[in-house]
Amino acid sequence: MLNMDFSERLVIETEKVDWIKSPAAGVWRKPLEREAKESGHTTSIVKYDAGASFSTHTHPFGEEIFVLEGVFSDENGDYPAGTYIRNPPNSHHAPFSKEGCVILVKLNQFDKRDLTDVILNTNATPWLQGHGGLQVMPLHDFEHEHAALVKWPSNEVFNPHRHFGGEEILVLSGCFCDENGQYPTGTWIRNPHMSEHTPFVRNETVILVKTGHLPLAF
Repeated sequence: MLNMDFSERLVIETEKVDWIKSPAAGVWRKPLEREAKESGHTTSIVKYDAGASFSTHTHPFGEEIFVLEGVFSDENGDYPAGTYIRNPPNSHHAPFSKEGCVILVKLNQFDKRDLTDVILNTNATPWLQGHGGLQVMPLHDFEHEHAALVKWPSNEVFNPHRHFGGEEILVLSGCFCDENGQYPTGTWIRNPHMSEHTPFVRNETVILVKTGHLPLAF
């Protein structure tokens, strides 16, 4: 097990973490949280070398992907950087990348009732006006679970707030901040249920954020 105590606040600068080999040739991983070596609840940054592929596999409790670099593919299509994908429970595919790619992957974390397929190219999706100067791009909602991109303008400060069901952030560009520190591009943050902070930025910053999905009790 790795980082499976959900009462623990985690901050990982993923660009400082070494790649480790996966069972598939040319596919590399940076595990962030993992229930078991090749199964269960898992969150990782995954890199496909050009021409690498992974054998057909099933997602018992779903798979959530955000393409960070390059073009990720499977038998259903090609997904450039900025694509958000949700493969529901018991779906399967055979992923590959012709030119190479880097993706965020979250495995086996869906509610079993959440059966929606999502393929969203965020490069072609309009931003919505959020709180203050924030711009928000909703990606998926299921009951109390919400996933979105949030664009912060320079010098934006958000109100102090608590995270019911926790909060998970991947900094896609810029530098995200709160009273606990500064988090450059590539930083992954997991804030537990009912944690509190006051976030802000000094320069324009874009984050991938997910809320309401972590255990309420430990």
